[in-house]
Order: sequence, then C-alpha cells, then structure tokens
Amino acid sequence: MTPSLPLMLADLETLVTCESPSSDLAAVANSADVVARLGAERLGSKPSYEVVDGRTHLRWKFGDGPSRVLVLGHHDTVWPLGSLATHPFVVADGVMRGPGCFDMKTGLVMAFHALSALPSLDGVTLLVTGDEELGSPSSRSLIEAEAAGCDAALVLEASADEGALKLERKGVSNYEIRIVGRAAHAGLEPELGVNASIEAAHQILAIAALGDLLLGTTVTPTALTSGTTRNTVPASGNFLVDVRARTVEEQLRVDAALHALQPVLPEATLEIIGGPNRPPLERKMSEALYQRAGELASSLGLPPLRETSVGGGSDGNFTAGVGTPTLDGLGAVGGGAHADDEHVVVAEILPRTSLLTALIADLLDRP
Repeated sequence: MTPSLPLMLADLETLVTCESPSSDLAAVANSADVVARLGAERLGSKPSYEVVDGRTHLRWKFGDGPSRVLVLGHHDTVWPLGSLATHPFVVADGVMRGPGCFDMKTGLVMAFHALSALPSLDGVTLLVTGDEELGSPSSRSLIEAEAAGCDAALVLEASADEGALKLERKGVSNYEIRIVGRAAHAGLEPELGVNASIEAAHQILAIAALGDLLLGTTVTPTALTSGTTRNTVPASGNFLVDVRARTVEEQLRVDAALHALQPVLPEATLEIIGGPNRPPLERKMSEALYQRAGELASSLGLPPLRETSVGGGSDGNFTAGVGTPTLDGLGAVGGGAHADDEHVVVAEILPRTSLLTALIADLLDRP
C-alpha cells in the first residue's frame, strides 16, 4: 500500500491523542492497545505483548527465519496526563503539534506505513517499547536480544536539526554519590562533627575534573542534597552525576575513576552507586548505513541527507552496543522535543517514509 499523507495524519491523531506518560503504567498499557490495533490494521497482523515489570512493549516479527532488520521505536512520552488540554493535537500551516508528536509518535506511524508498502516483510522485526523516556530499564534486554545478529537496526527517533540523521550518540552513565559524616552542633562544637557538605564539595570538584572536552567526555555533578538544619553539621549528603562519552574506552575510564574515589575528610565515608546506562553509538556503527541511505535518497530525488552527532541517548545505543549496525534519527523532521513548541513539519513525513521504505527493501534484498 502506497503511503497516504491524509491517512498518516489520521493515524497520528489517533496516537497523539492517546496520552502515554512513561511513569503511568495504566496509561502506557492503554497506549500499547491503541498502537497494537493501529499496527494490526496497517500491517495485517497482531503484535505479541511483552510486559516486563508492568511496562508494556509490542513486537511484530515477520517470517519464520531469523530477523535481518530491526525497526525500533517507542510509544511512551514525557508528557503527563492532561497535557492535551494545553497542547492539543492540531495541524495548521504545514505544522503538526501535540504531545509526543515529534518524540516519537510520527516515527511509529512512518514505520507502519513504510512496512505496509513492502511486498514482503520476511526478516523484519518491529519493536515498539514503552519505557524509553525512562532509560529503557525494562526493555533493554528485549532490545538487545532482538538486535543481536541483525544486519541493521533502524531507529525511528526524531531527526536532529533540519532533518539530520544521528550517526553518533554519546554513551550515558548515571551515578549517585552517598556521603556519611557525623552530626554536631554547628555553634557549640562543630569540630566534633564530620561535615558531609564539605566532603561533597571536595568530591564534586574532583569528579568535575574527570571530563575531557577534547574527547567529548562530560562529567557533570547535578542534584545535591546535604544536611538537615542550619545549625547542625551535616551528617549525610548525596549528589547525582551525569556522564556522557563518545567511546566505550572513555565511558569505562570515567567509571573506573568514580569507583576509585576515596574520602578526603578523616572519618567520612563514600558509597558510589551506578555505572554505564547506555553504551555509545559510535560513528563506525552508522557510517555504512548512512552512505547507503544517501544513495537511496538521491535515487528517490530527495535532497542530500545531513548527519550529526548528539549527546542524548536512545535505544540505538543498545543496538550498536551489541554490534548491530545502527542508523538513528530516521523519524520526524521538526523540533521542540519535550518542550512546549514540540512540532513536526508535515511536508517531510512522506519523503522520510519513502526513504525508510527504500532502505528496508534494500537491506532485505542483500544476500
């Protein structure tokens, strides 16, 4: 079936008007039902439900043999229930708006219509997860299992600026640093205390110094809590650390350094919790797919493709992490992800869908 823009916009209204905040298990389950029904209409088959830790994911597997192409997306969003009241679904002046339209419900509709245009789907798996915005805690193992051994993973996350595909995503690591000191009266005998705030200050400075801007490694202390009252030496504190790295080597270097931290103040103790959450999507995992996509775009009469590197993670990090060539950012063109001005450029929906169709067909045609 040739993709039809009016039908795609109708499908988008169906998905966008079904709110699906990641933190609400019931809302995500309801959204999964809506996605499953719509996908069944477009693809002619029902998905299997994969419910992990109460979170609902969907999988369409076509053919009896091993999967060769994994098409990957998510149906959860960051928008809380009730967001439609202030951010309604609307299409006006060539722009579509609504919660989650850009990140990434347009990508899901594109996937359905691109796959429905192919004569055969043997060798394709479409996986739609329900917790990507949380870091994919329950779907990671499912994603990695489906990606392992595939020729390619195509990620329908929204594009970067001006439609650029994402050839490189930094790996993400998350940490919590817990500090235990000793309380004392701040006015009468502060010398008897072990000040968790001072220990935190020492550690924050040391941790921030682990970054390497030349290599693109950022190590950022973020949320900080310490102490109880103004006149008490803080007995405990904690802070969070966000780490982004372009290579596995850098991600592991910072991880080792964080876990090797030692307290500065006598009698203070440290506990380091956390580690890598998403491996990097390195450029070498995307370049060949990007070059082929560029050739296909040219053959379709589309403008030359653009590419970029981004700091944010996606499920494409996981597919690349198991050694599967991965191309990310194949979804909507627009902007404002997670923000009040989230929007999609309507005129780009069909061309992007045509490119996706051609890329899947090309991958399936290869021996």
